[in-house]
Amino acid sequence: MKRFLLITCVFLLMLQLGCSKEWKLVWSDAEIGFWNAWIFMSVFIWQMIIITFVNKRIRKRSHVPDEARQSALEKYIGIIANIVWFLALLYSVFLPLLLGAIWFYAGFFVFMIGLLVLAFATYRFITTPSNQLIQKGVYRISRHQMYLATFLICLGVALASASSIFILLSLILVLCLHYEALVEERYCIDTYKESYAEYMKRVPRWFGLPKN
Repeated sequence: MKRFLLITCVFLLMLQLGCSKEWKLVWSDAEIGFWNAWIFMSVFIWQMIIITFVNKRIRKRSHVPDEARQSALEKYIGIIANIVWFLALLYSVFLPLLLGAIWFYAGFFVFMIGLLVLAFATYRFITTPSNQLIQKGVYRISRHQMYLATFLICLGVALASASSIFILLSLILVLCLHYEALVEERYCIDTYKESYAEYMKRVPRWFGLPKN
């Protein structure tokens, strides 16, 4: 994870240092409009609606129980992650997309990758019984594909809108999601025992080819 965060931070820093005047640095660039970043971020709302509509028990499984958090720090990180995600969602309503600019196409490409990961992960999530460990589809290449998809979608929004504020929110979010992933893994080990321990040995935490 440290290597992943380092590469991500360096990548985003290079973008920021080499960015054009199109990049937004302050809130004064915000305005409400139809062609704003909320179009991208709305996929999370649709995902929650679909999961809730299919099965409320499945929706309950999509969140780590509070009792799984063993320290005050883990609880605070969970709260911070939710706050940052909500702020990103709210800010997207006021954040115009740079339609026609190269940043928009780059962001749209990253967003589509994240959307595909989110869609396939959600499908496996709702089609697998709640008492079974999900190991098929994109769950074969990432143990936390929902978190991975969230980061990719947020990064896509940041690029498509050339927003430094959204870049910052994305970095904070990915840090929080890393610690959320650690809590989730501990909870899954307690729930699925050796099955999840073996799964952890085969499948990378974030992304990679499964081990035989």
